[in-house]
Amino acid sequence: MNREKILVTFPLPVEGLQDLEEQFDVIRYKKGSMPKSDLLSSICDCSGIIAAAVNIDEEVMDAAAKLRIISVYGSGFDNIDIKAATERGILVTNIPDVVTDSTAELTMGLMLDVMRRISETDRLLRRGDSSSWGMLNNLGRVLYGKELGIVGMGRIGRAVAKRASAFGMRISYYNRKRLDPIIEMELDVAYKRLDDLLKAADVLSIHTPLTNETKHLIGERELSIMKPGAYLINTARGAVIDEKALVNRLAEGKLAGAGLDVYEGEPHISPGLLKMDNVVLTPHIGTNTIETSLHMTKESAQNIINFFSGRHPFHAVNPQVLR
Repeated sequence: MNREKILVTFPLPVEGLQDLEEQFDVIRYKKGSMPKSDLLSSICDCSGIIAAAVNIDEEVMDAAAKLRIISVYGSGFDNIDIKAATERGILVTNIPDVVTDSTAELTMGLMLDVMRRISETDRLLRRGDSSSWGMLNNLGRVLYGKELGIVGMGRIGRAVAKRASAFGMRISYYNRKRLDPIIEMELDVAYKRLDDLLKAADVLSIHTPLTNETKHLIGERELSIMKPGAYLINTARGAVIDEKALVNRLAEGKLAGAGLDVYEGEPHISPGLLKMDNVVLTPHIGTNTIETSLHMTKESAQNIINFFSGRHPFHAVNPQVLR
């Protein structure tokens, strides 16, 4: 009996694919990020794909006549042409729950790092700079008592709110749809219009997905009305912020600093950011923990197993395909 072929586009943890390999013929790409030429040649006979570090556009879908499900390895699915997939009857799934804790932890790490100048002073020590020492040198800011403004109050935004509250921060938020008052009370958060949030927040943290509506949501105008001396943290998607405008605001000294895990033109980073000591940069590591990568692999695989077993996958991006 011929088994369905499943393509895995990145060398994900083998132990997370065991259940998948018991039921399907799994083709694993083992050399890092899969080039599009290899993707086009490998996907033609595949019924499913775990899409990690690749873009799936119409050209790829047209090369995959048997493709029935795209299991996105992650929460964001801006690397998939959802409209094209839906038109072809291809289900797209993602795994938003698994990435919550690791991304929220990195958000807090970036916040602590840039406000307490951890990476900056680490560099000073390593190059033997005598100005590293002294009680009134390298003064940072405490998180306690500061207002954290969260843009996007989904799973990750709420997880950040809980952690920030433990640090004694006051939490306000902006969301396309306001939360239920009971949830607001449980999280101890206050809803504000975006402009009001920008003007009041000591720290602004981005947790909204990238869509046509959210691209450059934080642009030149929004950055200009942010509270002077505020910090900006982004662990969502780079293009939610106008990176050029951000560099300008930081260079002018209007913002105190930034902690960034994502960039508008990844893997390219604006040269101006690389030169700034008040900016902490990480290479999109929000989900890069041993525990999370294994969990993500298992859930991405389970979405495919559930689909071909006639069970509803965990999270369908375009559930109309199932109907």
